[in-house]
Amino acid sequence: MKMFKKILVANRGEIALRVIRTVREMGIKTVAVYSSADADSLHVKFADEAVCIGPASSTDSYLKIPNIIAAAEITNADAIHPGYGFLAENSNFSKICEENNLKFIGASPEMIDGMGDKANAKATMKAAGVPTIPGSEGILETYEEAEKLAIEIGFPVMLKATAGGGGKGMRAVFELEKFQAAWDSARQESAAAFGNDGMYMEKLILEPRHIEIQIIGDSRGKACHLSERDCSVQRRHQKLTEEAPSPFMTDELRQRMGEAAVKAAEAVKYEGAGTVEFLVDKDRNFYFMEMNTRIQVEHPVTEEVINFDLIAEQIKVAAGIPITGKNYEPTLHAIECRINAEDPSNDFRPCPGKITTYHAPGGHGVRVDTHVYAGYVIPPYYDSMIAKLIVVAQTREEAIEKMKRALSEFTIEGVKTTIPFHLQLMDNEDYRSGNYTTKFMEDFEFKN
Repeated sequence: MKMFKKILVANRGEIALRVIRTVREMGIKTVAVYSSADADSLHVKFADEAVCIGPASSTDSYLKIPNIIAAAEITNADAIHPGYGFLAENSNFSKICEENNLKFIGASPEMIDGMGDKANAKATMKAAGVPTIPGSEGILETYEEAEKLAIEIGFPVMLKATAGGGGKGMRAVFELEKFQAAWDSARQESAAAFGNDGMYMEKLILEPRHIEIQIIGDSRGKACHLSERDCSVQRRHQKLTEEAPSPFMTDELRQRMGEAAVKAAEAVKYEGAGTVEFLVDKDRNFYFMEMNTRIQVEHPVTEEVINFDLIAEQIKVAAGIPITGKNYEPTLHAIECRINAEDPSNDFRPCPGKITTYHAPGGHGVRVDTHVYAGYVIPPYYDSMIAKLIVVAQTREEAIEKMKRALSEFTIEGVKTTIPFHLQLMDNEDYRSGNYTTKFMEDFEFKN
């Protein structure tokens, strides 16, 4: 098998730096790309080479495929790692990389398209024998068809945009009288956000937990799972903190969910790192929700509980090296808190600006993934996440106490951050007891 000589990282911030570090450890040269707003980011400073690909706007830089391909060509890169977000799940980008003899370290165009359309993905999983939520077989063509199905499967139901993401085009409907208005507004929002008003519908699972299984597949059609992550603490469908293993998990449930995730990956001959996401109801019935064909923001919690470098494995698989096929179970407990430049006392409003003071926590079992430092100016053009704080310990109780200590040491001044929110979360009785669902934040009150 021939390993890559130089990898271009088509992303920014902490994930770009995370990838660059592993690539350099593997003895491979690195190329960073950056917008004019990111010239002072650490991912630019620590790469072997760096190329400016455009102005601050992501549409003119990190989403500008010709500029990224040109950067790869002038630096003689032979592979591109997309990170997450931006072009990581863009099938056209994956295809263009192939056409330019650049290995896309991610899913194939066909895989991205097949799993990216949620209605098609659900049909594929159902055919493979993976449990799916009762609902429409595909896109609902008319309101009349949607209403008939809603009555058939019973309220409450969830309307979802087939091209959706980030909570756009989603509506929970609890009674027939409000169904028409929800249908109209969801379609309008989806059309505005994605240029596609296609809708599908599922039975709404009450008191759900969002539990995902990390998988790796190779070019030979073999897949394995690397245990689960609980991502149920969310605000407007955006994850705030994650942990592994899930406090809701049992050995029997982990085995069943792991087998289902592997079945899902092998059914589509998935290659690379991916995540099979499930909703799990209060009776521990689980249902396929979606498959993310990329590395996830929360991948460090999995790495910490099984001592495994997911980025390195991605690169090896992309180079044609087969996986062992071994399934992993967590031996420790890890928690990740997303540190965002947001004001939790003001509806989590983004707070770009200059970091005047920065001190990262340390100690045994503490990891910080970030691209910022004292004097760094957080630009207003991108996602507000500036760091991920990950702790690992022998037990969940120890991990929570370690996280509290680490958060109390984490000093970021000059901008508001979500550190105070996470400190309050660690003291919340429902969180500490593991008694939380995706509805947790609806009742959580941040005390300023």
